[in-house]
Amino acid sequence: MLLKAIIDDRIYELNVPDALIGQAQPFFEKLDQDMDAGWQMSREWVEKPDRLQRCQIVADKLLTALESENQKLGMMMAGYILARLPGVESVELDVQGEIQNNRFNLAEHRPTEEPPRASKAPGGLGKLDAMEQAGKDVTKVFKVGRGWRFSVFDHTTGAWQDSPLAPTEDDASRMRQEAFKARYEALQRGRDH
Repeated sequence: MLLKAIIDDRIYELNVPDALIGQAQPFFEKLDQDMDAGWQMSREWVEKPDRLQRCQIVADKLLTALESENQKLGMMMAGYILARLPGVESVELDVQGEIQNNRFNLAEHRPTEEPPRASKAPGGLGKLDAMEQAGKDVTKVFKVGRGWRFSVFDHTTGAWQDSPLAPTEDDASRMRQEAFKARYEALQRGRDH
């Protein structure tokens, strides 16, 4: 799998073998366990980093690996991002050390081999399961340039769809809440109804 890392005007192409991603799962799980305890993302302490924030943290480690020419670490960090963000094509790395400014570019993507649990659900989910799955399917809002947006996982295409860009974090949060509610209700009803 290929991940392009963009640092200013330089592009690094990291071709991570699928076998490496499979073998590195215990390492990826250890990274997740480390982040479960919370993480300092630049000036902000994030108690429970979501999937996007975890990938931004790992992207910061990828930047360090590329700058220090540590190829093995770079491949592992790229592998984590490829494994955790289906459809990711490239990452724009922030050289100022602002972790939350690491941005990912997602491609139109075919469904992954292992779709999320809710896509397999034949009927509606219970309230707690629907709420948990909706939390996985709708990211928290994140800053993009001068605006804010969030992403929603589309189980049909297996790709993350970005929301429209909102001018403020509050506007994006309101839109996210509506998307979360719609996903939650759809999961309770069942996808085919």
